[in-house]
Formats: sequence, structure tokens, C-alpha cells
Amino acid sequence: MKPVTADMLRAHLLVASFTALVADVFACVIVAVAPRTQHLLVSSGFRLAALVMMAGGVIVARQMGQTAFKLAVAHRYAIGAGIHAQPVRVASGCPRRWLVILHLRLAGKPFVVNEH
Repeated sequence: MKPVTADMLRAHLLVASFTALVADVFACVIVAVAPRTQHLLVSSGFRLAALVMMAGGVIVARQMGQTAFKLAVAHRYAIGAGIHAQPVRVASGCPRRWLVILHLRLAGKPFVVNEH
């Protein structure tokens, strides 16, 4: 497996895991507020809702990353976006650098961070 592909899969799993963590916190709050609703948390409906929430979290993260990436390209913080053979160069001073890098990882595009 190529390193870029492994990085892409890791990024998707990271976002899905973070969204699952949010779903778990939500479930704990529900149990703390209404203890009689515990039986709902083991239902297939809740499990399906949790899966939908994880998929939605990945979609939202991809959209936010793509928007940040487009802004970085427009403001010249990211260079080389149209060239597939070369990695995208991201400036270290980019204000949304973590979102830009998340987008590049989710998209499976190689990148380097310029220290200048």
C-alpha cells in the first residue's frame, strides 16, 4: 500500500473516531439527564444514528477542509494544487494549515510544509 493511501485511510479513521467520541459524549449526557432512556442506547436505531453521525462527520470535515484549501490556494498559502506529480506545498504561516493538511490527507494528495 502506498504511503499516501495509508495516510488517507488514517485521516478518515481519525475523523470518524472523533465523531464517534462526540456521539459517546452525547450518549453519556442523555443517560445523565434521563436515566430511564438507557435502553435506547442499545437499540439498532441508535446504532444506525451513530453510523450516520460518523459518516456525516467525515463529510463535514471534508467540506471544511476543501473550503480551507480553496482559500489557501487563493491566498497563495498552498502552491502546486493543479500538478498531480508534485506534492502540494503548504506555507507554515497558513492560518488554516491544519484544515488544509486534513483536506490533503483526506483527498490522498501528497504535501510538504514549507518553513518559509
